[in-house]
Amino acid sequence: MEELHELEARISQALHRIQAGMGAMNRPVAGQGPEDFARLEAALDEEQTANAQLEERIRTLKGKLERAKEEQAAEAERHREGMGRLDGELQGLQEANAELRDASEQLRRAAEEGVSDPELINRAMKAELEALTASRAAEIAEIDAILAEFRPVLEAGQEEAQ
Repeated sequence: MEELHELEARISQALHRIQAGMGAMNRPVAGQGPEDFARLEAALDEEQTANAQLEERIRTLKGKLERAKEEQAAEAERHREGMGRLDGELQGLQEANAELRDASEQLRRAAEEGVSDPELINRAMKAELEALTASRAAEIAEIDAILAEFRPVLEAGQEEAQ
């Protein structure tokens, strides 16, 4: 951004010099000959060329800035999606753990009463399996989120190594 301001200032200065030169060309001055006008025209051409180069540079820098903004927005969206997935997996884990706690409590009560209920045992085992599966999914989502954070750093390191 600082470069853009600097380039704009240089363009403004060049335009002021051009206007001053044009104003001087329009006033008749004693002792100005054709060689003076040729010199002024050459200076004008140089300023116009410099101005065109600076304008092209500004367009290039603005394009780079826009691409950087787009990349940053895309990266932020990827982070939101990853965090959303992680949040969903953690909620599933909490639900599975609540079901496991409930089934374990019922199984404990049945054991205290001396009742052996195969359905209750199956339900408890199923709840435990679901809790383990949810835990694994949450761990994977967490690892994916961590890798998403480190991926740009790792890619930058690989580019530097090459």
